[in-house]
Amino acid sequence: MTEPELMNSVATWRRLLAEFVGTALLVAAVVGSGIMATTLSPGDVGLQLLQNSVATAFALGALILTFGPISGAHFNPVVSAADWWLGRRHGTGLTASDLAGYAAAQTLGAISGSVLANSMFDLAPVTISTTTRSGAHLWLGEVVATTGLLLLIFALVRSGRAAVAPAAVGAYIGAAYWFTSSTSFANPAVTIGRAFTDTFAGIAPASVPAYIGAQLVGLLAGMGLLAALYPHAGVNADQVVVPHDETAPVRSRV
Repeated sequence: MTEPELMNSVATWRRLLAEFVGTALLVAAVVGSGIMATTLSPGDVGLQLLQNSVATAFALGALILTFGPISGAHFNPVVSAADWWLGRRHGTGLTASDLAGYAAAQTLGAISGSVLANSMFDLAPVTISTTTRSGAHLWLGEVVATTGLLLLIFALVRSGRAAVAPAAVGAYIGAAYWFTSSTSFANPAVTIGRAFTDTFAGIAPASVPAYIGAQLVGLLAGMGLLAALYPHAGVNADQVVVPHDETAPVRSRV
């Protein structure tokens, strides 16, 4: 293996590890704060959701700051897919192979995050959720949450404000817990991961496909609106969610 090839391999490994660990810690924060909330505030669902949303918003912002310079801190296959699709015409953003690797790392990380949270609170490592989340109103909530997330991220990138993404994305997700009926999963990997915990943040496996379907509709709606509002958003796809490590080798695009 030549030196450039070795450097490229190491860079890819670092990015995938960052996406895996970052997504795992994000789901651990979502699930763990949900468990803590139900323990500290039994019987008060509103207070439980407040505690869960605040912890998630702060954790997400911190994780973007931590892993953004390495992988972009997507932690979400929908964000990665939009990054690939919008950047492919400009030679920016993720490659097709990057997208596949990111989605796999994010999904495995999300499952690991639920296992970690369950274990930290002395539950069985895997407890399949029995919380059914089904209904057209919930799916609409997921469409809205996902569309809004993509609009926010790419608007920040296109306007040169990617540096504020940690605070802005964390704030948006924290708020979307409250203004969407679904409590804003907005993430296929996280949705799958949360099926592995029968706690406050869980979702029954039977409810997962429809949620992911709604998130994909949100992906399409988000890209459609971006094409209308920010037609050149793909030019800056390398900055999603935040600029990558400037020392990383230049990668060819497909």
